[in-house]
Amino acid sequence: MRSESENGEQLEGRPPYLHCMLAGGIGGTSGDMLMHSLDTVKTRQQGDPHIPPKYTSLGSSYYKIWRQEGIRRGLYGGWLPALFGSFPGTVLFFGSYEWSKRQMLDFGIQPHLTYLTAGFFGDFVASFVYVPSEVLKTRLQLQGRYNNPHFTSGYNYRGTTDALRTIVRNEGPSALFYGYGATLWRDLPYSALQFMFYEQGQAWARKWKDGRDIGWQLELLTGAAAGGLAGTITCPLDVVKTRLQTQVVEVPGQSSPVIAKPAVVKDGQHGIPVAEAASPKLQKRLISTSSPSTHTPKPGAVTLNTSSVMTGLKIIYKSEGIGGWFRGVGPRAVWTSIQSGCMLFLYQNVLRQLERYMPMERREVV
Repeated sequence: MRSESENGEQLEGRPPYLHCMLAGGIGGTSGDMLMHSLDTVKTRQQGDPHIPPKYTSLGSSYYKIWRQEGIRRGLYGGWLPALFGSFPGTVLFFGSYEWSKRQMLDFGIQPHLTYLTAGFFGDFVASFVYVPSEVLKTRLQLQGRYNNPHFTSGYNYRGTTDALRTIVRNEGPSALFYGYGATLWRDLPYSALQFMFYEQGQAWARKWKDGRDIGWQLELLTGAAAGGLAGTITCPLDVVKTRLQTQVVEVPGQSSPVIAKPAVVKDGQHGIPVAEAASPKLQKRLISTSSPSTHTPKPGAVTLNTSSVMTGLKIIYKSEGIGGWFRGVGPRAVWTSIQSGCMLFLYQNVLRQLERYMPMERREVV
């Protein structure tokens, strides 16, 4: 009987799956709601159709949205679909992650590969819940308040229910999964890297403290570092995903915009058309996606006319340089680090409270 895993972590009884799922749902939802306003700023930066871009630095963009549009419909636009997708999504994620991780560790698979694979699997299971909510959330974040006089996004929904009805009526139920492939390209690597970094950080912290109780400071630090590093690495995939889910064209005779479906290419991603409201024809305008600290793309610069993630990344790099890949990396890094730190800190604390108030038999690791 072994008392230690291959990476030196002391093993002890595993919490029940129900505890993991409840703690994950509470921690994940709390973290998402706390950081929703920064996610809104990131979405505005990446989906800004204005040339030159209206939203540049994190601080000025945050203040501008708050001053012009307020909190509920400005900084917290799209919070309701985010809430409805976050809790069930994180419940499914943590249940799937813990199950697959334990199965692989018990089978003797190398721990780092186990954490990566379990992160991929957990996020894939959760994606069937959170991707439709992500589409609604992203559009409402980009739109801001109804009849927004401060920012023209191409969307003008009265609220979450109206957005859902309008999308299903005008674009069909499949529109709720626009960008599904792009979202998986972003979120699966993010979750895999996040939990590999987190598990390794926890192992180092326990070794340094010579025990499992590492204190709240290191609990926050390991979670925040894991999320921030994973979020920075996957920022180019987030740029591609946001562009796909916020592309708009205007159809003559319709009062609401319709998402332009990207060309169906075998290896998956997108173009960025935006409506020219004054034109009776379908026209396209480039969405500015350069880094605000590098250069502003000239009107007429190359448009992403593809449905391929890899092709989209290549086009962005060739036309806008490395800055185009990391548009919005500042708020994304801040958002992922704080959200991850809060989520995983709450996850561990809620697990301890559940063990105290809802004791269940814990399976011992052998």
